[in-house]
Amino acid sequence: MAVVQLERSVKERSLLGLKEMSKQEMESILDRADYWNRQPNKVNHVLKDKFATNLFFESSTRTRCSFEVAEKRLGAEVINFTTQASSVEKGESIYDTVRTLESMGMDAGVIRLKPVGLLEQIAERVKMPLVNAGDGNNEHPTQALLDMYTMRKHFGELSGLNVAIVGDIQHSRVARSNLWALRKFGAKVSFCAPEHMRANDLDAPYISIEEAVQADVVMMLRLQLERHEGDKTGPAEEYRTQYGLTLERVAGMKPHSIIMHPAPVNRNVEIDDAVVECEQARIFDQMANGVPIRMAVMERAMA
Repeated sequence: MAVVQLERSVKERSLLGLKEMSKQEMESILDRADYWNRQPNKVNHVLKDKFATNLFFESSTRTRCSFEVAEKRLGAEVINFTTQASSVEKGESIYDTVRTLESMGMDAGVIRLKPVGLLEQIAERVKMPLVNAGDGNNEHPTQALLDMYTMRKHFGELSGLNVAIVGDIQHSRVARSNLWALRKFGAKVSFCAPEHMRANDLDAPYISIEEAVQADVVMMLRLQLERHEGDKTGPAEEYRTQYGLTLERVAGMKPHSIIMHPAPVNRNVEIDDAVVECEQARIFDQMANGVPIRMAVMERAMA
């Protein structure tokens, strides 16, 4: 496997998004994640003597920690970078920061940033593989991969699944990556959102919350108040009443259905506190599954 990867170009080893990635390539990542998930040893050394850098220009807890755990479980040395106390605060460009770390011998970079399109521009100019950890409201490929892995583990396959994504679609990179990836596997994706949270650039049907809770997978999204201009969302209780996954709505779900959420969770807003860890919820399973998925992605980038 490593020999094949060594023949790949930097671009082929990078993971910038799922919109253009083939089903076969995504499937290979899911299968490799399953391999790593079944390994009894917590630490392996396939990336011994390799250096990974995690560059987060936006705040993150789950994604950053998940990548770091994945990299260390593969035996890589890890350099974590945050905007605070860095030269970015002094005016250094993101590109120059990435080039600086590349010049120091990094073998791959994991990047989260706000501007859409900048990651692709940087990837064209550097010689180390880059992995997208979330760029603005564009894509979050490893989140969608771990979501699909979670669904596949539960249902056995993705083809024919009815997936409803509920919430702030307009600002959601998770919704975009999931839509583009799941459709390639034969899943049906629908959205549910208030008018001002809908994304006109995405070709998917919008359904009511009553229809959404009848899906095989009900994926709730965080209400991203920090990305809204002006206060159009109204009180949290009003949003919960109209679009929240309440205990009453869960009671009407199909017995085989599962509940997902990319986190962080606004408890008692988009999802009731009692629902987060209910029998049908797979939210913490998603977090656990993020580690083998990111192990597969980082191995693909550096091995």
